[in-house]
Amino acid sequence: MKTLRFFVIIALLSGLMFGCKNAPKEEKIPIGVQLYSVRDNMAQDFYGTLKAVKEMGYDGVEFAGLYGYSPEQVKAWCEELELNPISAHVPLQDMMDNIDAVIADYKAIGCEYLAVPYLPEELRPGTDQFVPTVAAIKDIAQKVKDAGMQLLYHNHDFEFKTLEDGTYGLDYLYENVPSDLLQTELDLCWVKYAGEDPADFLRKYADRSPVVHFKDYFFEGPKEGDPYALIGDEGQEAAPQTVFEFRPLGCGVQDLQSLVDAFKDAHSKWIIVEQDNPSMGLCPMKSIKKSLCNLKHVLCPDECCEKECCKEGEKECCKDAEGCCEKGEGECCDKAE
Repeated sequence: MKTLRFFVIIALLSGLMFGCKNAPKEEKIPIGVQLYSVRDNMAQDFYGTLKAVKEMGYDGVEFAGLYGYSPEQVKAWCEELELNPISAHVPLQDMMDNIDAVIADYKAIGCEYLAVPYLPEELRPGTDQFVPTVAAIKDIAQKVKDAGMQLLYHNHDFEFKTLEDGTYGLDYLYENVPSDLLQTELDLCWVKYAGEDPADFLRKYADRSPVVHFKDYFFEGPKEGDPYALIGDEGQEAAPQTVFEFRPLGCGVQDLQSLVDAFKDAHSKWIIVEQDNPSMGLCPMKSIKKSLCNLKHVLCPDECCEKECCKEGEKECCKDAEGCCEKGEGECCDKAE
């Protein structure tokens, strides 16, 4: 009996002393970036931008065009850099014109998901073309599924227009296209801008939201004009920055911790960082780096030895450690007043 007590005491002491190291770790949440955020860099140096994104610490990328490069070349670069080619935003019209070619290109790269990124005004909720558009998306989704991929829909704020039956256009879309054909790619910036709590809305679509756009912004004044740059529509830029501006994660109005908690509750798979336009005097590359750094501060567990981005034994290690962010860049932004 004494021997048994001795081993029990030793086990308890070991747990107290080394429990942090031996405790099961939460599975790492992979983080990707929507390459539209750094589109000018991609146009100038596709490979160099992918390499820089990897060196920042991103696990994967979401494409917004291939800039003339072949799927085979893009696949080779992703494999070389060990970047996961998660998904691609492809204009709806391109999908409607030749979905087979779209599928072939991005399946060759290794993408698991294709996403409808945007609806032009004439196809949005409230127009007579919205219901036929939902039907067209359903047909595309079936072809994507048959090819072994998954179709997503990426929202803005206009899908939160209330229809005659009192439902949001976005909810109508998901109610009329089965979840095995169409899943969500909720953009939490636009969910909040539309007046919904982004964390609650993400939980609403739990188990249907594998890929989630984390995006922050600052807003003041009346809501007027289009505050977003449009993927697939050339020549359109954001509304005046005095009214609305995109910001790195942690630098705007979003509560990052609540979004991360909801992400876990929804059993989502990928966080995608996106910043449509730079602000705060930062270039696009520095913007996405700051977003990643601030996001990793939230994702790091409380116990230091559990932190992926720290060196064992350091205090506040996430601020300085290699693999998270450079010294001095780890400070979170002041919240916008």
